[in-house]
Amino acid sequence: MATEAKEKIPLKLKLKAWWEGYDSDEVRDAYLATQNQEEEASAPPAAPRKEAPEKTAKKPKDDIPVDPWNEKRVDIAQYIWGKGYCGPGGPEHIVTMSKLLALSPKMSMMCLGAGLGGPARTLADKFGVWVSGYEESEHLVEAGNEMSLKAGMSKKADLHVYVADGSTDFGRKFDRVLAKEYLFLVENKKGLMGATFEATKPDGLILITDYVLGSESVVTSDAYLEWKESERGKVYPITEEALKELVTTAGYSVRVHEDISDQQIHLIANAWSGADKVIAELTKDKDGTALVDTLLQEAEFWARRSKLLTDGTLRLWRTLGYKKEDGPPMMSNW
Repeated sequence: MATEAKEKIPLKLKLKAWWEGYDSDEVRDAYLATQNQEEEASAPPAAPRKEAPEKTAKKPKDDIPVDPWNEKRVDIAQYIWGKGYCGPGGPEHIVTMSKLLALSPKMSMMCLGAGLGGPARTLADKFGVWVSGYEESEHLVEAGNEMSLKAGMSKKADLHVYVADGSTDFGRKFDRVLAKEYLFLVENKKGLMGATFEATKPDGLILITDYVLGSESVVTSDAYLEWKESERGKVYPITEEALKELVTTAGYSVRVHEDISDQQIHLIANAWSGADKVIAELTKDKDGTALVDTLLQEAEFWARRSKLLTDGTLRLWRTLGYKKEDGPPMMSNW
């Protein structure tokens, strides 16, 4: 019944939470409360009912789909973030943030969590760098490689399917590494970072942006637990201190380590501010209803992330690491 009631909520009201800064759950609850009051006022007295059984605890999220991406999600992602992009930060943002890597046409770069390959193609086009993207979603890799082929960049920005299980051997070495909002999705971070360090050439750089815990204590908060359950796959965020230690233990020396949460919040809000125009376009499509439903799910997904960034439960940090030309791996760089 709750699901049926939720479906009745007007589209504009659902989006109001995002556009005007309201909590989506509060807006929904207020609407349903009003609807219930109207129904109760007009309904005849209800017959006595048996007491409902106790609710059982929600089961852990064990059966996660291997690839949560589908064609509709890919389409909606590009409507919101731009062609070839799956999340915050379009071409201009990617170019700006990657200036820390001092890219050139002579360099090769590894892109972890490459998505549809938008960032890889942007950097290959802007700086001439040769990019190899690594992505777990077969659907994204297939779609991304098709985009690279159509753009004439199948060699400059190619994508590969892989699983970050800690035993990854990339089979070659790279001058630069980019991991954009990816590590928090990986359980065996130490194994991945070790393999990444081995695949980084001497004098190489790694740029990481990643969601981290606002503090160790947030893991018991309702907001964090609800967010963790709402994500499409399992998540393993750590604190920013642990992130820095992870990078230094792998062998890199840290050159930049900073909080960029406000920038991420702005990128999310700016992209979704045009959602009404996207809906207007989607309704013209023959599959418009299904696409709008997917867009609403995406809106709730990003609204939740933005809210947690705003209240400090989660933060987004940027870390730049450097691999010394000759020296052995360092245990720390405090």
